[in-house]
Amino acid sequence: MTVNWLDLDTPPHLTALYAHAASKRKITGDTLPDKGLRCWVAVDAKPLEAFREVCDLPASSLLPPTYPHILAFGLQMQLLTDQAFPFPLLGLIHLSNQIRVLRPMGSVSQLRIGVYAHNLQKHPKGATFDVITRVDDLIGPLWEAQSTLLCKGVDLPGEAHQPATPVAGGMTELTRWYAAKDIGRRYAKVSGDYNPIHLSTASAKLFGLPTAIAHGLWLEARTLAALSSHLPAANVEISVDFKKPVRLPAEVILQSSAGGSSGDFQVNGHPDLVHMVGRWRPLS
Repeated sequence: MTVNWLDLDTPPHLTALYAHAASKRKITGDTLPDKGLRCWVAVDAKPLEAFREVCDLPASSLLPPTYPHILAFGLQMQLLTDQAFPFPLLGLIHLSNQIRVLRPMGSVSQLRIGVYAHNLQKHPKGATFDVITRVDDLIGPLWEAQSTLLCKGVDLPGEAHQPATPVAGGMTELTRWYAAKDIGRRYAKVSGDYNPIHLSTASAKLFGLPTAIAHGLWLEARTLAALSSHLPAANVEISVDFKKPVRLPAEVILQSSAGGSSGDFQVNGHPDLVHMVGRWRPLS
C-alpha cells in the first residue's frame, strides 16, 4: 500500500477531535483513505509516570511496550475522525492488537509517530480494518503496532472470513487483580481516551451497555505489567485478541505459560469468562 503522508508540526488537540467524533454517527462509504499522519512527539516524564501508576507498571529505564499507543492516540483520533474516513469513531469495536518491539525502548525523548488505516475486510457483523502505527527514534524504526477494529453495519461484497484464535495450553495462574469501578476514568486521564463506554454506568448505558467496561489497552498494559519478568524487552511480537469485555468493577485472573522467548497468556473473569487471550513470540 502506498501511503500519502501528511506531516504535522504539533500533535492534534483532542477536545476538537472529540467534537468531530460526537457529530458523526453514520457510515458514509466503504473505502479507506490512503492518507497517513506523522508527527514528532515528546516523551515527558510526568505523563509516563502517571501511566505507569494506573497500569501498575514497575519502574524501568525502558518505555512500557504499550506506551507508544498513548503517544499516538491523538494522531489515531485525527485519522479516524477525518471527513474522508467512512466510519463513525463512536461504536468501533477493538478486536485485536499486535505490538512489535524492534529495539530496546530506552533513552528516548523524541519519537516520530506515523498512523494510517488499511486492509478493509468483510466480517460476519460488518467490516474490519487495521490501524497501523509506526514509531521511529533518531536512529530508525523502533516500534510498530496493528490494531484491528470492527465497524458494524458495513456491507462489503464477497464472503466473510474470521480467523480462528490460536488455542494455547500449559498455562497456570500467575496472579489476579481487581479492576476498580473508576479505572476507566483513571485510564482516560492518562490516555486521552474518554469513550463514554469506559467512564461510568450512566454513560455506558447510553450505548446499550449495562455498566462501564475497562479499556482494552488498559487491560493489555496491566497484563504486560504482570508479565514483565516473563517477556523479552525487545525483538518481540506481542499479540492479543479481545474477547468478553471486563465489566467494572471486577476481579480478573491471569494465566500464563513460563517465561522465555515465547509464551502464551489468558485473562479470565467470573464466571468462566475469557476477557483476552494473547501470546508473545520472537520477531521473525
